[in-house]
This record gives sequence, C-alpha cells and structure tokens, in this order.
Amino acid sequence: MTFTSKRAIVLGGSSGIGLASAQALAAAGAEVLISGRDPGRLEDALGTLPASARGQALDVLDVDALQALFQAETGFDYLVNAATGGERAVGPFEQMSLAGFQGSFRKLWGYTNAVHEALPHLAADGAMVLVSGSPARKCPPGYSAISTVGNAVEGFVRAIAVEIAPRRINTVAPGFIDTPMFPQTGAEREAFMERTTAANLIPRPGRAEEVADAVLFALGNGFVTGTTIDVDGGALLP
Repeated sequence: MTFTSKRAIVLGGSSGIGLASAQALAAAGAEVLISGRDPGRLEDALGTLPASARGQALDVLDVDALQALFQAETGFDYLVNAATGGERAVGPFEQMSLAGFQGSFRKLWGYTNAVHEALPHLAADGAMVLVSGSPARKCPPGYSAISTVGNAVEGFVRAIAVEIAPRRINTVAPGFIDTPMFPQTGAEREAFMERTTAANLIPRPGRAEEVADAVLFALGNGFVTGTTIDVDGGALLP
C-alpha cells in the first residue's frame, strides 16, 4: 500500500506500537504527526522519524487540546490511537481497588474523546484505527480490567462504524508484544516473555512492527470497517 501525500495523526505515538505505526506510515510516504504526554520521550521519538514528521505533547483526556490539534490539522486522512490513558490495573479483581479498575477506563475515554473530536475534521474517505488487545476475548487471570476495557473499545468501534460510513474505523488487537510497557530488564525480562508466550502457537512475543503492519492494512484497505484484526501469535486459539 502507498500512503504518499496522505496525512496521519498518531496519538500515543512516542513509543511502542504507536511509534512503530508512525514509522511505518512515514516509510510508506505519509506525512506524520505524533503526540504523547512526555515532551522528552516525544522528542526522542521524532528523532527516529523523517525530518518532515511533527510532534505535539498532549494528553488524550484533554478534550480542549484534542480539539485544537484536529482543528489545526483539518482534512487529515488517518487517525491511529495507541494511547493507553495512563493506567492499567492488573491483579485479582477481588483484591483490586475499584479506583484502579475504573481508572483503567481512561483508555476508553481517551479513545472516545479522540474519535468524537476528530470526526468533523477527518477526510471524507478517511480511516481510524484504535488499538485494543487480545484479553478482550481471552482474558488471563488478573486482567479483568484490561479485558473489560478492550471489550468496550471493540464494541464502540462496531457501533460507530455504522454511523460514520463511508469513513472507516477498525480495531487492531495485539497479543503479548515486546514494548517498553513491560519494565523488566535483562534476564528477568527474557524469562518473563518466554513464560508468558510459551502457550502461543507462535511461542514468542510479537514485535511492535508486526502490529504496525496490521494498522497500515486497516487504514489502507478501503473495504474493511467495523472489525477487529488480531495480531497475537495464535493466542486466542486453544
């Protein structure tokens, strides 16, 4: 697919899957703008992108900042949202604080904020991708909050796709991906990843670049909308 002369905004584009998506879009010819909450990390991410790429520090929970961004970029072609919202509660539900569980829904609020504010400024044939995750449909113990939020994201996409056609919106659902989200280092990190992915049909963690390939497919294929694309190494299968 070619994205030459297309304009893409990648929220949560300063690291991990968001940054890999921005890099893939830029390599395919798109003009890319990335956002993130941390100005320093954003500057580092821009250093891995072509000189034409731009960055803007913002929080997807800040509706005013989103409005200003999309108004300034009106007529853009693609939106990718990989922003986490800042909180991921993990652990047994019975022992989890309700504040932590509810705080995980910041990801959903960031997604709904972005879609709502982007739509008036999205090109008539534009497309959006939201990043969910495999726990939405196969939840390991301790991931109830992440699973519930993922289900809500995917349900939101199916509902909104009907309303915004012929503009398109899809979800990409990664499995376990080797990104900076996981803080372990060295041998501890390698053991954690090997243990976590041992039951996959493809027994290794995925790479952010592999998820970015799916993001570009969902953006560029004009006959795909309202669906979820899994990139999980077969984790959803028995």
